[in-house]
Amino acid sequence: MSNAPVYYALAQALFNPVAAMTKYVDQIQDRLRREGYPLFEPQQFMQLVVPGPGQTHPQEPQIQQAVSWLMTRSDRTAGFILGPSTITYHTTHYQTHNEFIPELLRGLSAVHEAVSLDHVSRLGLRYLDAVLPRTGETTEQYLVGGLHGIDFNAVRQHAMTESVFATDTGPLLPKGTLVVRVYRAVAPLGFPADMLPTGLAIAPQFEIKEPREHAIIDTDHYVEGRMPVEMDKLNDQLLSLHGTIKLVFGATTTDHARSAWA
Repeated sequence: MSNAPVYYALAQALFNPVAAMTKYVDQIQDRLRREGYPLFEPQQFMQLVVPGPGQTHPQEPQIQQAVSWLMTRSDRTAGFILGPSTITYHTTHYQTHNEFIPELLRGLSAVHEAVSLDHVSRLGLRYLDAVLPRTGETTEQYLVGGLHGIDFNAVRQHAMTESVFATDTGPLLPKGTLVVRVYRAVAPLGFPADMLPTGLAIAPQFEIKEPREHAIIDTDHYVEGRMPVEMDKLNDQLLSLHGTIKLVFGATTTDHARSAWA
């Protein structure tokens, strides 16, 4: 699509925890620096740790300091977020899945080369699409009827629908989970609280800071289970995830929408 509505996308792999990841960050960063991601920013944040069940002496949840590392392109259009058990590739300038998916595997390969991972436990793709009606149009023209919400004689400020599906994904894991949320609002274009483009610059056409009618299609498709660290097989699994996302995008949007974005 020449006017694709994707304004933020991420691909993520979870792997066996590496408690000593700090020791390997320099090696991983150096490889990714040479492959086009020269900006490096450690990030410290606080996280809630909830003790697991079955403990003899139950403990209270604790807040602990954690760290992640951003490795980003110099123009801040895309980058990696590395943690002790995860690597995420994210971009605010999405082109096609043919460029997108291989970058996650590039980052995962750099991690595997440095730390010798045992397995991948989760793979996921998540997309945010901005439905921005043109002058004289409404969001209803872009979304299928089941997403129009309640018809009421008042100005709608916000609405949200959510659908969760069990999917057939293959080849490494046969079943996946697909979550599709549609947000509608009269507001600036923003992001869900759990999906912020840390360290990236927003594409100019999506820098909408004044309130306006719009919708956001939030599509999250993932598999969970033990997977070998074999890039060809992981690539096939990611392509399968993406194929389902493409199908549900077609089930969510209208012919009018796809014509406007073509």
